[in-house]
Amino acid sequence: MNLTAVNQTDMCEDYSCPERSVSLSVYVILYVAAAAVALLTVCGNLLVIISVSHFKQLHTPANILILSLAASDFLTGVFVIPLHLSLVIESCWTSRSVMCLVFKVVNFQATSVSVHTVSLIAVDRFLALSFPFFYSEKISLTVVCTATLLNWLFSFIYNFTLLYVNGNFTDVVCPAVCFAITDGISSIIDLLIVFVMPCILIIILYTHVFVIAKKHATAIRALQVHNSTESSKNKISDKSERKAAMLLGILVFVFLLCLLPYYITALAIPYNSENTLQIRDVAVIFFFLNSTINPIIYALFYSWFQKSIKLIFTFKVFHKDSSLMNVM
Repeated sequence: MNLTAVNQTDMCEDYSCPERSVSLSVYVILYVAAAAVALLTVCGNLLVIISVSHFKQLHTPANILILSLAASDFLTGVFVIPLHLSLVIESCWTSRSVMCLVFKVVNFQATSVSVHTVSLIAVDRFLALSFPFFYSEKISLTVVCTATLLNWLFSFIYNFTLLYVNGNFTDVVCPAVCFAITDGISSIIDLLIVFVMPCILIIILYTHVFVIAKKHATAIRALQVHNSTESSKNKISDKSERKAAMLLGILVFVFLLCLLPYYITALAIPYNSENTLQIRDVAVIFFFLNSTINPIIYALFYSWFQKSIKLIFTFKVFHKDSSLMNVM
Protein backbone atom coordinates (compact mmCIF):
# COMPACT_ATOMS: atom_id res chain seq x y z
CA MET A 1 0.00 0.00 0.00
CA ASN A 2 2.75 2.47 0.95
CA LEU A 3 4.86 1.55 -2.07
CA THR A 4 1.87 2.08 -4.36
CA ALA A 5 1.15 5.41 -2.74
CA VAL A 6 4.74 6.58 -3.22
CA ASN A 7 4.77 5.52 -6.85
CA GLN A 8 1.47 7.29 -7.52
CA THR A 9 2.77 10.44 -5.81
CA ASP A 10 5.89 10.41 -7.99
CA MET A 11 3.71 10.05 -11.09
CA CYS A 12 1.56 12.98 -10.00
CA GLU A 13 4.55 15.35 -9.98
CA ASP A 14 4.68 15.26 -13.77
CA TYR A 15 0.93 15.16 -14.28
CA SER A 16 -1.07 18.24 -15.24
CA CYS A 17 -4.38 18.95 -16.87
CA PRO A 18 -4.20 19.13 -20.68
CA GLU A 19 -4.70 22.48 -22.35
CA ARG A 20 -8.11 23.23 -23.82
CA SER A 21 -8.28 22.08 -27.42
CA VAL A 22 -11.32 24.15 -28.43
CA SER A 23 -12.33 27.79 -28.14
CA LEU A 24 -13.81 29.36 -25.05
CA SER A 25 -17.22 29.76 -26.71
CA VAL A 26 -17.41 26.00 -27.30
CA TYR A 27 -16.61 25.37 -23.64
CA VAL A 28 -19.32 27.80 -22.60
CA ILE A 29 -21.85 26.00 -24.82
CA LEU A 30 -20.80 22.63 -23.42
CA TYR A 31 -21.12 23.82 -19.83
CA VAL A 32 -24.52 25.42 -20.51
CA ALA A 33 -25.72 22.15 -22.07
CA ALA A 34 -24.36 20.17 -19.10
CA ALA A 35 -26.04 22.54 -16.66
CA ALA A 36 -29.33 22.23 -18.56
CA VAL A 37 -29.22 18.42 -18.44
CA ALA A 38 -28.40 18.42 -14.73
CA LEU A 39 -31.12 20.99 -13.97
CA LEU A 40 -33.73 19.07 -15.97
CA THR A 41 -32.79 15.87 -14.17
CA VAL A 42 -32.96 17.45 -10.72
CA CYS A 43 -36.20 19.37 -11.30
CA GLY A 44 -37.98 16.51 -13.07
CA ASN A 45 -37.21 13.95 -10.41
CA LEU A 46 -37.90 16.44 -7.63
CA LEU A 47 -41.41 16.88 -9.04
CA VAL A 48 -41.88 13.10 -8.97
CA ILE A 49 -40.66 12.94 -5.36
CA ILE A 50 -42.98 15.76 -4.26
CA SER A 51 -45.96 14.28 -6.13
CA VAL A 52 -45.70 10.74 -4.75
CA SER A 53 -44.76 11.92 -1.27
CA HIS A 54 -47.47 14.59 -0.94
CA PHE A 55 -50.62 13.12 -2.47
CA LYS A 56 -51.98 10.23 -0.41
CA GLN A 57 -53.82 8.83 -3.41
CA LEU A 58 -50.44 8.02 -4.93
CA HIS A 59 -49.28 6.02 -1.92
CA THR A 60 -49.35 2.65 -3.67
CA PRO A 61 -46.68 -0.08 -3.75
CA ALA A 62 -45.83 0.59 -7.41
CA ASN A 63 -45.50 4.34 -6.83
CA ILE A 64 -43.27 3.84 -3.80
CA LEU A 65 -40.84 2.04 -6.12
CA ILE A 66 -41.11 4.91 -8.60
CA LEU A 67 -40.33 7.26 -5.69
CA SER A 68 -37.20 5.24 -4.90
CA LEU A 69 -36.11 5.37 -8.54
CA ALA A 70 -36.72 9.13 -8.66
CA ALA A 71 -34.66 9.60 -5.48
CA SER A 72 -31.66 7.79 -6.99
CA ASP A 73 -32.09 9.75 -10.24
CA PHE A 74 -32.23 12.97 -8.20
CA LEU A 75 -28.88 12.13 -6.59
CA THR A 76 -27.49 11.43 -10.03
CA GLY A 77 -28.64 14.85 -11.22
CA VAL A 78 -27.25 16.69 -8.20
CA PHE A 79 -23.83 15.04 -7.89
CA VAL A 80 -22.96 12.60 -10.66
CA ILE A 81 -24.03 14.31 -13.90
CA PRO A 82 -22.47 17.75 -13.20
CA LEU A 83 -19.18 16.31 -11.95
CA HIS A 84 -18.88 13.70 -14.67
CA LEU A 85 -19.74 16.11 -17.50
CA SER A 86 -17.21 18.55 -16.07
CA LEU A 87 -14.63 15.75 -16.09
CA VAL A 88 -15.46 14.92 -19.73
CA ILE A 89 -15.40 18.54 -20.88
CA GLU A 90 -12.14 19.42 -19.14
CA SER A 91 -10.51 15.97 -19.60
CA CYS A 92 -9.36 16.58 -16.06
CA TRP A 93 -10.74 16.49 -12.50
CA THR A 94 -11.01 20.10 -11.38
CA SER A 95 -12.77 19.61 -8.03
CA ARG A 96 -11.23 18.69 -4.71
CA SER A 97 -10.33 15.14 -3.64
CA VAL A 98 -13.23 15.10 -1.15
CA MET A 99 -15.66 15.68 -4.01
CA CYS A 100 -14.00 12.83 -5.86
CA LEU A 101 -14.86 10.49 -2.97
CA VAL A 102 -18.44 11.81 -2.93
CA PHE A 103 -18.62 11.33 -6.69
CA LYS A 104 -17.48 7.71 -6.44
CA VAL A 105 -19.83 6.77 -3.60
CA VAL A 106 -22.92 8.50 -5.01
CA ASN A 107 -22.21 7.23 -8.53
CA PHE A 108 -21.98 3.61 -7.41
CA GLN A 109 -24.88 3.98 -4.97
CA ALA A 110 -27.26 5.62 -7.44
CA THR A 111 -26.44 3.09 -10.17
CA SER A 112 -26.93 0.10 -7.89
CA VAL A 113 -30.18 1.43 -6.39
CA SER A 114 -31.58 2.28 -9.83
CA VAL A 115 -30.92 -1.17 -11.28
CA HIS A 116 -32.27 -3.01 -8.25
CA THR A 117 -35.31 -0.72 -8.03
CA VAL A 118 -36.19 -1.46 -11.66
CA SER A 119 -35.87 -5.15 -10.74
CA LEU A 120 -38.29 -4.62 -7.85
CA ILE A 121 -40.70 -2.86 -10.23
CA ALA A 122 -40.59 -5.93 -12.48
CA VAL A 123 -41.30 -8.19 -9.48
CA ASP A 124 -44.16 -5.90 -8.39
CA ARG A 125 -45.85 -5.98 -11.81
CA PHE A 126 -45.34 -9.73 -12.14
CA LEU A 127 -47.01 -10.40 -8.79
CA ALA A 128 -49.83 -7.92 -9.50
CA LEU A 129 -50.79 -9.63 -12.74
CA SER A 130 -49.90 -13.26 -11.97
CA PHE A 131 -51.18 -13.46 -8.39
CA PRO A 132 -53.69 -10.59 -7.96
CA PHE A 133 -55.28 -11.95 -4.78
CA PHE A 134 -51.93 -12.61 -3.14
CA TYR A 135 -50.71 -9.17 -4.26
CA SER A 136 -53.72 -7.30 -2.86
CA GLU A 137 -53.55 -9.14 0.48
CA LYS A 138 -49.80 -9.45 1.12
CA ILE A 139 -47.99 -6.72 -0.81
CA SER A 140 -48.73 -3.68 1.35
CA LEU A 141 -47.04 -0.29 1.60
CA THR A 142 -45.13 -1.54 4.64
CA VAL A 143 -43.73 -4.49 2.68
CA VAL A 144 -42.65 -2.34 -0.27
CA CYS A 145 -41.19 0.40 1.95
CA THR A 146 -39.19 -2.24 3.85
CA ALA A 147 -37.92 -3.73 0.58
CA THR A 148 -36.98 -0.26 -0.66
CA LEU A 149 -35.07 0.64 2.51
CA LEU A 150 -33.25 -2.70 2.44
CA ASN A 151 -32.34 -2.04 -1.19
CA TRP A 152 -30.76 1.33 -0.30
CA LEU A 153 -29.02 -0.12 2.77
CA PHE A 154 -27.66 -3.12 0.87
CA SER A 155 -26.46 -0.90 -1.99
CA PHE A 156 -24.65 1.45 0.40
CA ILE A 157 -22.92 -1.35 2.35
CA TYR A 158 -22.03 -3.24 -0.83
CA ASN A 159 -20.64 -0.23 -2.72
CA PHE A 160 -18.80 1.18 0.29
CA THR A 161 -17.16 -2.22 0.83
CA LEU A 162 -16.34 -2.55 -2.88
CA LEU A 163 -14.66 0.85 -2.99
CA TYR A 164 -12.87 0.40 0.36
CA VAL A 165 -11.47 -3.06 -0.41
CA ASN A 166 -10.02 -1.76 -3.68
CA GLY A 167 -8.27 1.14 -1.92
CA ASN A 168 -10.41 3.99 -3.24
CA PHE A 169 -10.51 5.64 0.20
CA THR A 170 -6.89 5.08 1.21
CA ASP A 171 -4.69 5.11 -1.90
CA VAL A 172 -3.12 8.38 -3.03
CA VAL A 173 -4.28 9.51 -6.47
CA CYS A 174 -3.30 12.43 -8.65
CA PRO A 175 -5.25 15.64 -7.90
CA ALA A 176 -6.40 15.93 -11.53
CA VAL A 177 -7.67 12.32 -11.72
CA CYS A 178 -10.87 10.81 -10.35
CA PHE A 179 -11.90 7.27 -11.20
CA ALA A 180 -12.90 4.23 -9.20
CA ILE A 181 -10.29 1.47 -8.98
CA THR A 182 -11.49 -2.15 -8.94
CA ASP A 183 -9.51 -5.34 -9.50
CA GLY A 184 -10.53 -8.14 -11.85
CA ILE A 185 -12.43 -10.25 -9.30
CA SER A 186 -14.28 -7.23 -7.90
CA SER A 187 -15.25 -6.14 -11.40
CA ILE A 188 -16.72 -9.55 -12.20
CA ILE A 189 -18.66 -9.65 -8.91
CA ASP A 190 -19.95 -6.12 -9.48
CA LEU A 191 -20.94 -6.99 -13.05
CA LEU A 192 -22.97 -9.98 -11.83
CA ILE A 193 -24.66 -8.17 -8.92
CA VAL A 194 -25.39 -4.82 -10.57
CA PHE A 195 -25.95 -5.84 -14.20
CA VAL A 196 -26.23 -9.50 -15.19
CA MET A 197 -28.53 -10.93 -12.50
CA PRO A 198 -30.89 -7.90 -12.28
CA CYS A 199 -31.18 -7.68 -16.07
CA ILE A 200 -31.89 -11.40 -16.42
CA LEU A 201 -34.57 -11.09 -13.73
CA ILE A 202 -36.09 -8.01 -15.41
CA ILE A 203 -36.20 -9.63 -18.86
CA ILE A 204 -37.69 -12.92 -17.58
CA LEU A 205 -40.35 -11.27 -15.41
CA TYR A 206 -41.41 -8.70 -17.99
CA THR A 207 -41.64 -11.38 -20.64
CA HIS A 208 -44.13 -13.14 -18.35
CA VAL A 209 -45.89 -9.83 -17.64
CA PHE A 210 -46.49 -9.08 -21.32
CA VAL A 211 -47.62 -12.64 -22.02
CA ILE A 212 -50.10 -12.46 -19.14
CA ALA A 213 -51.31 -8.99 -20.19
CA LYS A 214 -51.90 -10.24 -23.73
CA LYS A 215 -53.85 -13.26 -22.45
CA HIS A 216 -55.98 -11.02 -20.25
CA ALA A 217 -56.71 -8.68 -23.14
CA THR A 218 -57.67 -11.60 -25.39
CA ALA A 219 -59.91 -13.11 -22.73
CA ILE A 220 -61.69 -9.82 -22.06
CA ARG A 221 -62.33 -9.25 -25.76
CA ALA A 222 -63.72 -12.77 -26.06
CA LEU A 223 -66.12 -12.36 -23.14
CA GLN A 224 -69.29 -10.41 -23.60
CA VAL A 225 -69.53 -8.59 -20.29
CA HIS A 226 -73.17 -7.92 -19.39
CA ASN A 227 -74.51 -5.06 -17.31
CA SER A 228 -73.08 -6.10 -14.02
CA THR A 229 -71.52 -3.73 -11.50
CA GLU A 230 -69.12 -6.37 -10.24
CA SER A 231 -68.02 -7.33 -13.75
CA SER A 232 -67.57 -3.67 -14.62
CA LYS A 233 -65.36 -3.09 -11.57
CA ASN A 234 -63.26 -6.15 -12.36
CA LYS A 235 -62.90 -5.02 -15.96
CA ILE A 236 -61.72 -1.56 -14.88
CA SER A 237 -59.31 -3.09 -12.36
CA ASP A 238 -57.83 -5.52 -14.92
CA LYS A 239 -57.50 -2.73 -17.48
CA SER A 240 -55.74 -0.54 -14.92
CA GLU A 241 -53.27 -3.30 -14.03
CA ARG A 242 -52.48 -3.98 -17.70
CA LYS A 243 -52.00 -0.28 -18.43
CA ALA A 244 -49.67 0.05 -15.44
CA ALA A 245 -47.68 -2.96 -16.66
CA MET A 246 -47.35 -1.50 -20.16
CA LEU A 247 -46.27 1.93 -18.94
CA LEU A 248 -43.74 0.50 -16.52
CA GLY A 249 -42.61 -1.75 -19.36
CA ILE A 250 -41.72 1.37 -21.35
CA LEU A 251 -39.77 2.64 -18.34
CA VAL A 252 -37.86 -0.65 -18.07
CA PHE A 253 -37.19 -0.78 -21.84
CA VAL A 254 -35.72 2.74 -21.85
CA PHE A 255 -33.68 1.87 -18.76
CA LEU A 256 -32.14 -1.20 -20.42
CA LEU A 257 -31.58 0.77 -23.63
CA CYS A 258 -29.51 3.31 -21.69
CA LEU A 259 -27.80 0.69 -19.54
CA LEU A 260 -26.55 -1.71 -22.22
CA PRO A 261 -24.12 0.63 -24.08
CA TYR A 262 -22.36 1.47 -20.81
CA TYR A 263 -21.73 -2.14 -19.83
CA ILE A 264 -20.93 -3.26 -23.38
CA THR A 265 -18.19 -0.63 -23.66
CA ALA A 266 -17.03 -1.39 -20.11
CA LEU A 267 -16.58 -5.04 -21.06
CA ALA A 268 -15.21 -4.51 -24.56
CA ILE A 269 -12.95 -1.50 -23.98
CA PRO A 270 -10.07 -1.69 -21.47
CA TYR A 271 -9.74 1.25 -19.10
CA ASN A 272 -6.16 1.94 -20.16
CA SER A 273 -7.17 2.42 -23.78
CA GLU A 274 -6.88 6.15 -24.46
CA ASN A 275 -7.89 5.83 -28.13
CA THR A 276 -11.41 4.70 -27.24
CA LEU A 277 -11.83 6.89 -24.17
CA GLN A 278 -14.38 9.14 -25.90
CA ILE A 279 -16.58 6.18 -26.81
CA ARG A 280 -16.70 5.09 -23.18
CA ASP A 281 -17.48 8.65 -22.06
CA VAL A 282 -20.39 8.85 -24.49
CA ALA A 283 -21.74 5.52 -23.21
CA VAL A 284 -21.52 6.79 -19.61
CA ILE A 285 -23.34 10.00 -20.51
CA PHE A 286 -26.00 7.96 -22.32
CA PHE A 287 -26.45 5.91 -19.16
CA PHE A 288 -26.82 9.01 -16.99
CA LEU A 289 -29.37 10.47 -19.41
CA ASN A 290 -31.77 7.74 -18.29
CA SER A 291 -32.18 9.73 -15.07
CA THR A 292 -33.27 12.70 -17.20
CA ILE A 293 -35.60 10.69 -19.43
CA ASN A 294 -37.58 8.99 -16.64
CA PRO A 295 -39.53 12.12 -15.53
CA ILE A 296 -40.29 12.86 -19.19
CA ILE A 297 -41.81 9.37 -19.50
CA TYR A 298 -43.94 10.05 -16.43
CA ALA A 299 -45.06 13.40 -17.86
CA LEU A 300 -46.03 11.85 -21.21
CA PHE A 301 -47.82 8.72 -20.03
CA TYR A 302 -48.93 9.18 -16.40
CA SER A 303 -52.04 11.32 -15.95
CA TRP A 304 -51.46 11.49 -12.18
CA PHE A 305 -48.07 13.11 -12.77
CA GLN A 306 -49.54 15.63 -15.19
CA LYS A 307 -52.23 16.62 -12.67
CA SER A 308 -49.69 16.73 -9.84
CA ILE A 309 -47.45 19.11 -11.81
CA LYS A 310 -50.39 21.47 -12.38
CA LEU A 311 -51.22 21.46 -8.67
CA ILE A 312 -47.58 22.07 -7.74
CA PHE A 313 -47.03 24.92 -10.20
CA THR A 314 -50.30 26.59 -9.22
CA PHE A 315 -49.27 26.34 -5.53
CA LYS A 316 -52.42 24.41 -4.67
CA VAL A 317 -50.27 21.91 -2.78
CA PHE A 318 -50.02 24.54 -0.04
CA HIS A 319 -53.77 24.53 0.50
CA LYS A 320 -55.23 22.82 3.53
CA ASP A 321 -55.84 19.10 2.98
CA SER A 322 -54.25 19.31 -0.47
CA SER A 323 -52.75 15.87 0.11
CA LEU A 324 -56.30 14.45 -0.18
CA MET A 325 -56.87 15.92 -3.67
CA ASN A 326 -57.84 13.60 -6.49
CA VAL A 327 -54.97 13.26 -8.95
CA MET A 328 -55.91 9.97 -10.60
